[in-house]
Order: sequence, then C-alpha cells, then structure tokens
Amino acid sequence: MTPDLVRDVAVTSLAWLGARRKRFVLGTEALEAAGAVNSTWKPLGELAQVCSTVLRHTDPADPLHARATDLLAFAWDQTDQGELLVRQQRREPFATYPLEVYAAFASAGLRNDAFAELASAVARARGRQLVEQVPTRRLGVLFAERHCGRDTGASVPEVVDRTWLGGLAEPWTFERLSGYALTHVVFHLTDWGRGGPGVPPHLATHLTLWLPPWLDTCLDAGHWDLTCELLAVAASVPDPPDAAPDPGTLAAAWERIAAARCPSGAIPEEEEIRAGADDEPEFTWTYHSTLMAAFAAVLQGART
Repeated sequence: MTPDLVRDVAVTSLAWLGARRKRFVLGTEALEAAGAVNSTWKPLGELAQVCSTVLRHTDPADPLHARATDLLAFAWDQTDQGELLVRQQRREPFATYPLEVYAAFASAGLRNDAFAELASAVARARGRQLVEQVPTRRLGVLFAERHCGRDTGASVPEVVDRTWLGGLAEPWTFERLSGYALTHVVFHLTDWGRGGPGVPPHLATHLTLWLPPWLDTCLDAGHWDLTCELLAVAASVPDPPDAAPDPGTLAAAWERIAAARCPSGAIPEEEEIRAGADDEPEFTWTYHSTLMAAFAAVLQGART
C-alpha cells in the first residue's frame, strides 16, 4: 500500500461524486408523507457525513477540501438550509432520519436553530424515548441528539455492550449484517472520524486482531462496499491491523479496491454488480461504496 494509491482512490471517488451531484437532488418524492427516505434523504445525509469528515482531515489548500466544501454546500442547499428538515420533523415527529441527516450538517457547523429546538422538544417526549430500536441505531441517534445540543444522559457503554461488536460476539459469526453493524458502532463512537469518545481499548484490541480475516472474507466475496467500511474502521483504531500476525492486509485490500474501480472512478457495491469492464453500474449500486471509499481513503491518508 502506498499513500499515492490511497490518495488516488480519494481523488477519483470525490470527482465521481461531484460529477453526479444531480443524482443527490431532493425530488418531490422526498417531501411526500410516505416518501422514499432510503433513496432521497439517506444518500444526501451520507454525502454530507463524508464531506464533513473530508473537511476535518484535509488542508484548506487541498483540492479535496475544496471539492468537499462545494459538495457540502450543495447538499445543505438541498435542505433549504435545514428548513425542509424542520418540515419533515414536524410531519413525522418520531422519525429519526431528519435528526440524523441534520447531525451530519451540524458536525460541519451548518445549523438551523429552529430544527435544533424542535428536535430537542421531540426528544423529550416519552413516545420518542420509547421507540424500539436496535442497539446500533440507538447509538447513532444518541450521538445525533448531541449534535443538536441535547444529551439524554443515556449510558453509551451500556448501548455499545448490546451491539454485535460490543458484546464480543464470536468472530466466526461475522457476516454481512453483523459487518455493517460493527462498522457503524465504530463510526458513531468516533463521530465518523471527527472525534467522539473513541473506541474503547478492549474493542480496539479485538478489532485489530479480527479485522484481517474479516477483510479477507469481504475481498474474497467481492463485497467492495463493506470492504471500504472495514478499511475506514482500520483507520480508526489505535493500532493498525497490519501490526497483527498477517502483515500486508491493508495493502492488499487497498490494491483490490483501487482495481475494482470503473473507468469513471465509481466503485460498485459488489463485484457481481459490475456489468463489464467498460460499463458503469446504476448509480443506486455505486454511490454508497464510492462514498465509503472516499471516506476510508481520507481517514487512512490522515493517519499516514
């Protein structure tokens, strides 16, 4: 693995995302009562989340910083500077996606006082506090509320202990769902690479030991999206997995990710999605993995 290769993945990924910003535009379906959240608000929030992290880890003179600034401003404009999130939260008071999307912007200093006030009021309602959520999602909501200036006092360690990673589930039970669950526990604890309480030492040790075989599993299966998320986790723990008995793990993974790129710079979620050497899969099956590649590459670059 060379810093130049990791840097190149970051550059080509962000360039691809910038060239396709129109695909992140919020259409009328995003504002409907039963809107398609996963294909409208979710991609926009993920774009904001990654751009916020890029800004934190790049110098203002870096072209990556300029591109992330531009994309973040575009995404914020899509929300009408947060006013559409206020509308959505009023319409669906117990939905958490407006809060989670807003938190991505707030982490970069983009705030809407009306939304923060509304979100804080909603969070005090028993109906919101008693919404049943899987532990990983609950963890994300807790940290999103903090970006709105509200600390519920909930015990983060207790929530973490109920997750697949925090409960130290048998490593051989790793599969797709548990993989995404563990990566998001790390992302929430590190505020997506921007700080946070960080990964507890015993979990960091566990990750350093087991990330190599989990990465190998994803690489063998051609699961590029989850591979990129695991690479972001590897850049978030104190001791890199290459310090484990299997040196070169990260180098091999980055080389495979770089090779998985389409000529345009897009990275398909899975190898089998790619139609052919010169074809680019549909945006739906490429945007998230390309975002995660940029995210992981910037974290790794900052670490290097």
